[in-house]
Amino acid sequence: MADDTARLVAPAAAEAPDPGPWRPSNRLLARAALLTAVLTAAGAVFGLIRDQLLAHTFGAGTDTDAFLVAWTVPEFAATLLIEDAMALILVPAFSGALARRTLGQDTDPVRALVRATLPKAVLGMGVAAGLTVLAAPWLVPVLAPGLPQQRLAVDCTRLTATCVLTFTLAGYCSAALRAHGRFLPPAAINVAYNTGIITAVVLLGARWGVRAAACGVAAGGLLMVLVQAPSLWRQLWGKRAGRGRAGSGRPGSGRAGREGPGREGPGSGRAGGLVVALLAPVIVFAVTRQSQVLVERFLAAPLPAGAISHLNYAQKVAQLPMVLSLMMSTVTFPVVARAMAAGDTGTARRRAERDLLLAGVIVLAGAATVIAAAPQIVELLFQRGAFDHADTAATAAVMRVYALGLLGHTLVSALVRCYFSASTPLWYPAAVMTGGVAVTAAAGLVLVGPWGAAGIAAGNALGITLSAALLLLGVRRQSIPLDTALLVRGLGRLTAAAAVATAAGWWCAAGPPLLATPLALVAVTAVFLAAACLLRAPVVPSLVRSLTRTAVRRLAHGPSETPDSLESLESTPVGRDVPLHRRHHR
Repeated sequence: MADDTARLVAPAAAEAPDPGPWRPSNRLLARAALLTAVLTAAGAVFGLIRDQLLAHTFGAGTDTDAFLVAWTVPEFAATLLIEDAMALILVPAFSGALARRTLGQDTDPVRALVRATLPKAVLGMGVAAGLTVLAAPWLVPVLAPGLPQQRLAVDCTRLTATCVLTFTLAGYCSAALRAHGRFLPPAAINVAYNTGIITAVVLLGARWGVRAAACGVAAGGLLMVLVQAPSLWRQLWGKRAGRGRAGSGRPGSGRAGREGPGREGPGSGRAGGLVVALLAPVIVFAVTRQSQVLVERFLAAPLPAGAISHLNYAQKVAQLPMVLSLMMSTVTFPVVARAMAAGDTGTARRRAERDLLLAGVIVLAGAATVIAAAPQIVELLFQRGAFDHADTAATAAVMRVYALGLLGHTLVSALVRCYFSASTPLWYPAAVMTGGVAVTAAAGLVLVGPWGAAGIAAGNALGITLSAALLLLGVRRQSIPLDTALLVRGLGRLTAAAAVATAAGWWCAAGPPLLATPLALVAVTAVFLAAACLLRAPVVPSLVRSLTRTAVRRLAHGPSETPDSLESLESTPVGRDVPLHRRHHR
């Protein structure tokens, strides 16, 4: 069994396989990215409704702080089991299994991977969920010492602990479906999750208080599984499941075909060590990164009531641009993993460079808007019911500081896909993230005294920015040979354009929130695009031309069948032999 598991989780440990039957075109990637963006935006809207409902119903007091401490468990589980570790481990594993399926083996490697990994994951995480429920009275004081509502936080923690199991299943389904090129169900999980929370608060909030929100978290985790399970079942055991590409291989060809499952690779002891070596760096990275939230809530617990809530609301809104900016990286991660499994580092490099620059464009424009109009955004979204003007001012101040680290958060999330898309275990990202969290904790401890919650946010921005810089500098030597100089110059010019756009948006943000917020957004977008073109920043000129051509074509001929702005951008080469200001003018 150890031999089988090692071979399944590390498919590239043997011969480099064929890239497999799924060779997505730029048009398919553009459509998948657009679909992911739409559903991600829908999930973000539902998340805003959820946060507005929590703020209106419970405000930003001790009860809300108790729930948010309990919410640390599902937030930590989401990062470990859905967003980072599970995806970084299983997407390459399923991509390799799909590639080996084309060899015409009698045993379907994809189904074998599921049988070898899913029962163990469910059993292990089920036990972890049960232990979390039992340990809640001791866990809460560790997470937030000095919290006034300890008993309430314990009750909420026990309710949210079920997410340890349901998020495991949801993350497993998401990784498997994305590797199969199915993006609709995974992109819908945030809508399902937030629907569970919103429904529980509306129906039970008046009677149960914030415990209703904790029940909603548990229900939302179950909905995340249910929205994906039927699609995954069809992929694994449907009529067309397990069929390789015609003529792509023959039974018994290749090393896997000759030896069959369980008869290749190293001995059982070495196989078990290989699995641990492959998984441990990813898990350590994910746990260390999510521990930033633990540091923030630990430092905020002794502050006046509402500090944890202000940090939470500020973070949820400020991170929306980051979530949208990663849509292309999420869609193309299986492509990069498949290319690395086949030894095609050139394709992986070009794909990753385009994704990083496009993510930088989106997140910097969003960060500029957040910084320019933070008070107006918070007032428009939250200031009603129990959430008063003082809460708006405190949350807006924290949100502006958080936004300074948004580019760092985006780069870390995108770059780590480059590191873990290969089958070679890499400890560098985990070491970098450990150092970044140490900086976050040290800076937060120093700054929380004079600046309060804003000082904690500043420590977060400093730590994640340092981590992003180290990951960017080390990626060429560690995994995919990205052009670091190209990326640094491009991101630097985009950052300069964002600074100019922030000033313009700040000037336009004066006035009533309902008018000032959209006005600041329009001003930031227009000035950012213009400044980026003047500074000859990458991606933006081709994006502007593509959007302009699309608009003209639609005015002349009506709506086209496929929105092609992303598709056009995807086909733009990022070569090394073209000057930076000309690479997007071919």
